[in-house]
Amino acid sequence: MTTEVSLLFGVHAHQPAGNFPAVVEDAHERSYGPFLRTLHAYPDFRFAVHFSGWLLEFLLERYPDDMTLLREMVERGQVELFGGGDMEPVLASIPQRDRVSQLRALGDRLERAFGRRPAGAWLTERVWEPTVVPALIEAGIESVTVDDYHFVCAGRELADLTGHFSTEEDGRRLDLFPISEQLRYRIPFAQAADTVRYLESLASGALVPAAIYFDDIEKFGIWPDTYDWVYTRGWLEQFVRGVLASDVVRTRHFAEFRASQPARGIVYLPTTSYIEMGEWSLPAQRADDFHALLAHHREHHDYDRFKAFLRGGIWRNFLSRYDEANWMHKRMLGLSARVHALDPGGARPRLRDMLHRAQANDAYWHGLFGGIYLPHLRRAIWNAVVALERELDAVEPRAARERQDLDLDGHAEDFIRTPDAQVVVRDDSEAAVIEFSHYALAHNFGDTLTRRREHYHRKLDQAGSATAQHDGIASAHDRVAFRHDIRPEDAVPDARARYSFLDAIRPDGTGEPLWPRYARVPGDAVSFTANGEGFVIGKTFGLDGATLVVTYELALDRAAEFVSELNLAMPSCDGFLGSVSRGGRVVGGFGEDIDHGLLTELLFADGVLGGTVALHLAAPARVRTRPCHTVSQSEAGFERIMQAFTVTLGWSLPAGRSTITVRLGATPETVGP
Repeated sequence: MTTEVSLLFGVHAHQPAGNFPAVVEDAHERSYGPFLRTLHAYPDFRFAVHFSGWLLEFLLERYPDDMTLLREMVERGQVELFGGGDMEPVLASIPQRDRVSQLRALGDRLERAFGRRPAGAWLTERVWEPTVVPALIEAGIESVTVDDYHFVCAGRELADLTGHFSTEEDGRRLDLFPISEQLRYRIPFAQAADTVRYLESLASGALVPAAIYFDDIEKFGIWPDTYDWVYTRGWLEQFVRGVLASDVVRTRHFAEFRASQPARGIVYLPTTSYIEMGEWSLPAQRADDFHALLAHHREHHDYDRFKAFLRGGIWRNFLSRYDEANWMHKRMLGLSARVHALDPGGARPRLRDMLHRAQANDAYWHGLFGGIYLPHLRRAIWNAVVALERELDAVEPRAARERQDLDLDGHAEDFIRTPDAQVVVRDDSEAAVIEFSHYALAHNFGDTLTRRREHYHRKLDQAGSATAQHDGIASAHDRVAFRHDIRPEDAVPDARARYSFLDAIRPDGTGEPLWPRYARVPGDAVSFTANGEGFVIGKTFGLDGATLVVTYELALDRAAEFVSELNLAMPSCDGFLGSVSRGGRVVGGFGEDIDHGLLTELLFADGVLGGTVALHLAAPARVRTRPCHTVSQSEAGFERIMQAFTVTLGWSLPAGRSTITVRLGATPETVGP
């Protein structure tokens, strides 16, 4: 009977590519730096660390002293480096060729910086699909960490998950370490001494058991209340000293444990992630139902018995939940195919790096963290997509017109292209612009987000009800707090997606508007027609350089009001660098609700974008500009975030025929007051 337990302790450090430098600097000051400096003082405490590639390069450049400490810990055998996808993609969501490329790219970074290539890898969000195994093996990875929940879902008992297991795909072997949920919720939230005692209680069995922990390093200082708890009040030092003083707990590396202990058997895991992801990935009502189901079993004290069968959705559900994520994803896949067709040998690192950035996971989904709700994260994806597309087009130009169902939603999209811009119009009843990409600015003005009901909106009336599971501090999973003042209308779902050139007509100028239902007109031009009671509308899209031109031809039986709504992604959002001008005078910002009256021209200057959008109308229209906000949750609480700059154009038209032309263009220089 053994009297030891091997503590396999790992931390994962990640910041989204394109995150605000101030956010990353704050994360380093409150978490990465103090964590490394604390553990550097305890050479006998062995642990593993994973840094995503973008964050690693940022830290190497900005904080060389702390990275020198990390290098010393690697060289003296204290730290085991873990690999993964370079820009932290969900490997299962990208092509096999890009999985290998991403894994090798991070391995190259680690070797350049620390002289070591990793044998273990962190799976982004622990999203497991067996199809990722061949890429991991091809990239030199021998083991990965996943949750013990993955194993429970495969029928394994928690008590047996005290070491590594093997699996295979297409005859290729990979070892799997089950991360303990008990440790994830104790570290660092429970008292340090209690956590050490829990580890010591695991020291039993015929084989040396492993206590396996691998989780976000941000829990050590960035999550609410954790900096004071972990560093000021000394949780981390207390824990490390307690482990090192223990007679039965020994810290080991994952690779060392694999070399000294046999695999516990072979296992085939289902497609899954951690159990919280199963809730987050479901549509709101189904997530409510799943949450209620989990609560029911916890209340009846049979949750552990039935946990294996309590599964929600899978990560890929986010691509069907959010049209915006699906569109980004399918655009990324199209560019991946172009990159590899152009350069199958992978000899163009610049193209590869831009593609890798377009695959960063954060903006494609949403859980406890802001994710897709954060405009600057989506913008980082689109910056990479548009910049990469511009470079590919310079080598291999595409046709000026193309029609396909790229996002597989059952509706074809019309692509209109010039060397300066690309416009995409979806062929559904709306006939709206879903993308307007400007190549010189590397920006998609269609990068907005529709307001939806989210399952966590049910907690909006529970401010201040945070609870803790242990005699320590509350996890972010248990807190309910508000970062901003939330208005009721901010959580009201949109009736229509936040696209541009969404039309409505009031045949008598009053009452509820009618939404014309457009049908595609056959031919080379991107034209649509709508026939309704008392009206016929023709709608044609074109590009003049980088300027979008939309022309309406209306035939009305009687006077009517015609309205078109534009929803634009303006990077300054409701910040001070965005301004609205008319007649050479600044009249407000993007965060203000302004009725401009009748006009033919309006300018939107954006200091973050580094450009100005010009709206020109051939006939005067009543113009209103206002922000669209959403409510999302983050680890710090509920946030009110501006997702679109909404411009409403209204024309009062007489009976008979009328023509309306709208021009929307952008220039790289910013227009001041």
